[in-house]
Amino acid sequence: MGKEIKSISDLPGIGAQGAEKLISAGYKSLETIAVASPMELVEVAGLGEVTADKAIKAARDALEMGYETADKIAKRRENIGKITTGSKEVDSLIGGGIETQSITEVYGKFASSKTQWCFQTAVTVQMPKDKGGLAGNCIYIDSENSFRPERIIAIAKRYGLDSEKVLKNIYISRAYNSDHQMLLAEKAADLVKEKNIRLMIVDSLTAQFRSEFIGRGTLAERQQKLNKHLRTLAKLAEMNNLAILVTNQVMENPGILFGDPTQPIGGNVLAHASKTRIYLRKSKENKRVAKLVDSPSLPDGEALFVISEKGIEDV
Repeated sequence: MGKEIKSISDLPGIGAQGAEKLISAGYKSLETIAVASPMELVEVAGLGEVTADKAIKAARDALEMGYETADKIAKRRENIGKITTGSKEVDSLIGGGIETQSITEVYGKFASSKTQWCFQTAVTVQMPKDKGGLAGNCIYIDSENSFRPERIIAIAKRYGLDSEKVLKNIYISRAYNSDHQMLLAEKAADLVKEKNIRLMIVDSLTAQFRSEFIGRGTLAERQQKLNKHLRTLAKLAEMNNLAILVTNQVMENPGILFGDPTQPIGGNVLAHASKTRIYLRKSKENKRVAKLVDSPSLPDGEALFVISEKGIEDV
């Protein structure tokens, strides 16, 4: 019988020094080691590949990670929370609101209301569950310098909330480049548990990557980094029953001759990572259309909503 594994320092080949390096890199529990790849641990803690392999296997064995029956997954999905978008029509389209345990992506052209979704849910997540919230707080990574506290205050007033308190419950950080953005996502794990975080927003997910990696020659490196970033976000969502809302930019595909040529940035890497994808586009005046493009359990469809001083509302 080997020694019982209860913490990172108990893992074979790690020891106190290795554990310290892993913890400072954000790998603070057996769960985070168990879902890591060997190359991640080689990179962050300077472990040998064989040692990293053994540590991951030992963490998985200690947590009894492997096959499980589908009823256990069904039980886990009962814990999924949903955050209202402010519009009953849109909530109905996406199955009741923005879900926890996965990544929801909203994409669209300039002024299609992507950032408004971020402002809206940063407020509504704080409401009680019977009002469409999760009685929790929000982490907000802003990569485009588009966060506006005035919008938060106006939306909070609509719901009769104390706007000062609402602002204090939003933990915001400005991402200055893609590496900084990735680091902020990795460091978020600490705040999630300490501050009752139930929603994490990244607005925009792709802006920094798009501006730094220009031309086809850099595409592979960009996609690799984006994939790593998305893995971090997905792990945060699944392990903390957290909702992740990301916004994405678009491009025109000249190869599409008929229909809408608008396509989201990020290619297949982002398409596979986002469990729910919503395409936003402008309609007449202050009206917007939300189109459900992809969902594991819901049919495609559209909903009309309005952007007003009070945020997102039904028409």
